[in-house]
Amino acid sequence: MLLTKVQMTSSLSHFLGFFLLALLTTPALYGQTVPAAKAPVAGFDIPVDYYKLPNGLRVVLSPDHTSPTVTTAVYYNIGFRIEPKDRTGFAHLFEHMMFQGSQNLGKMEFIQLVQKNGGILNGSTRFDFTNYFETLPAHKMETALWAEADRMKGLAITQDNLTNQQGVVKSEVRVNVLNAPYGGFPWLDMPQYANTNWYNAHNFYGDLKDLDAAKLDDVKKFFKTYYVPNNAVLAIVGDFEPAEAKRFVEKYFAGIPSVQLPTQPDISEPRQQKEKRAIKKDSLATKPALAFAYHMPDRNTPEYYAMGLLDQLLLQGNDSKLYQALVQKKGYTSTVSGGINYLGNMFNYKGPMVWMGDLIHDSTVPADSVVRQLDQVIADIDKNGVTQAQLDLARVKLRSTLYDEISSGFGRADMLASLALFDNKPDRINSLEDEFRKITPALIQRTVREYLRPANRTLLLLEPVKKAN
Repeated sequence: MLLTKVQMTSSLSHFLGFFLLALLTTPALYGQTVPAAKAPVAGFDIPVDYYKLPNGLRVVLSPDHTSPTVTTAVYYNIGFRIEPKDRTGFAHLFEHMMFQGSQNLGKMEFIQLVQKNGGILNGSTRFDFTNYFETLPAHKMETALWAEADRMKGLAITQDNLTNQQGVVKSEVRVNVLNAPYGGFPWLDMPQYANTNWYNAHNFYGDLKDLDAAKLDDVKKFFKTYYVPNNAVLAIVGDFEPAEAKRFVEKYFAGIPSVQLPTQPDISEPRQQKEKRAIKKDSLATKPALAFAYHMPDRNTPEYYAMGLLDQLLLQGNDSKLYQALVQKKGYTSTVSGGINYLGNMFNYKGPMVWMGDLIHDSTVPADSVVRQLDQVIADIDKNGVTQAQLDLARVKLRSTLYDEISSGFGRADMLASLALFDNKPDRINSLEDEFRKITPALIQRTVREYLRPANRTLLLLEPVKKAN
């Protein structure tokens, strides 16, 4: 039920206010010509208190008193990427089990506990983690911590619950993929074509026969292996006092024992040497569609940050180069969308990833015409580079997106938990902007040549077909 991308929205008003204030207070000397002052760069400093319990649970506290709410998020370092090979969809299936009851909460009582206290909650399964979070009135922080600890200590793993949730997940697959036009295109399909390593390339929503084959012992083993404190990060964001939060964390989580974690499998991808093409037939689709994907640079490299800015230049917004080329100039489609990590954002994944775009186009437009426009746009940057002004605009757009995500309780918790889980350094949240400021037009050009070369690309063409009577 919870696999799709979480939308993270929030207000930018206080950040925009900062910019306006900076503009209005620029020094002015009456009638005098003065050297142009270097524009101040608005920044932010998010409080981050990071520590680890003796049982290995990593805890990130980030007080924010602007709203009387607290978001509690638990991130387990197990995503669908490394689920058992003969149990596709198992990580997602297990996510459902976490709402079926625990030592002191009956079936669905976790959800009721949050909702009856005026809160919201959700969970999701991603490439590299499974997460659970709830936002509650601030005075209910202890309730949230007690409930999360209760299901970490012991889940109600019964055959009835497993059978029930196998049916729920299979229904999800049918509704969202098998019986939906463009179902799974391209977010579920593309990783299976673009990648070669099974861990990155399998059907992570789950094959129906694999979902049926999941046994109670599989679920129990999975829980004891991965849902343990030394494989998790707990993030608390909102209106709380750190000393009180630490007391509650100690009270409810410190007694949960750690376990020996298994060795992580190799999830690396080889360098792609040749363009791949795949065709998907869709009997429910009415128009053809096309998706393109390029393997990303490794996380936290200069080229990775350059790709973040290239994403802004090429795909994000109506001023982007591909929107201008495919929609405004050629009229091939009404929109083109995409980005880095369709199930999250460019910060909350760990393993190999693709930068991807997709569009539905008119049946009179050959797919290769779309590809030619894509090639021309990228070739122009390869040959001529980008101007400093274009790069500055991309930074502004990226900052806007970044602030949008981290100014909500969940968005900030997601970022802090991800940076703790993958980098063991959640305070990187305060230095991300610096990494993007280091990117030069020359690095943009080098990144295009290495990562946006045709040989590093996978094209997925979706063709409508009539259903046989």
